[in-house]
Amino acid sequence: MDAWFHSLLQALALPQYGLSTVFVVAFVSATLLPLGSEPAVFGLIKLSPQLFWPAIGVATLGNTLGGMLTWWMGLGAHHVVDKYRHSTTHLRALDWLQRIGPPACFLSFLPVIGDPLCAVAGWLRLPPGPCAAWMLAGKFARYLVMTVVLLRVWPG
Repeated sequence: MDAWFHSLLQALALPQYGLSTVFVVAFVSATLLPLGSEPAVFGLIKLSPQLFWPAIGVATLGNTLGGMLTWWMGLGAHHVVDKYRHSTTHLRALDWLQRIGPPACFLSFLPVIGDPLCAVAGWLRLPPGPCAAWMLAGKFARYLVMTVVLLRVWPG
C-alpha cells in the first residue's frame, strides 16, 4: 500500500499532472466544499521543487477562480439570505462588509469564513473585478507563506 501511494504521489507530481491536479484541488477548495488545497501544493513542491512558482501561481489562480464561483453563487442566493436578514450577527456582518467593500475579499484565504465571505460579497453585488483582485492577493499570500513555512519545517 505504501509503495502504491508513493507511486501515485510521484505521478501526480509530474508537471503534466501535478499542476492540473493542484488547479482542480485549489478550485474546489475555494467553493463552499470543505477541502484544503495546501497539502496538494506542498506535496507537489516537495516532490518537484522546480515547480515552486508554477505551483504557487496555479494554486492561486485556481483558488481565485473558485472564489469567484462562490461570489457568483452568492449573487444568486438572495432568497436564502433573506431568511436570516434580521439577525443581529447577520446585520453586523453585512454592515462590516459594506463599509470595507471589495478589500474585505482579501480575507477570503481564511479558513471557515473565507468562502462564505466571497458568497456574501456576491450577494451584496460588490464589483467582481476588485473582489477578484483582492481574493487573488490574499490567496497568493496564503500559498506563498504556507509553502515557505512548510518547506522550512520539513526541509529536503
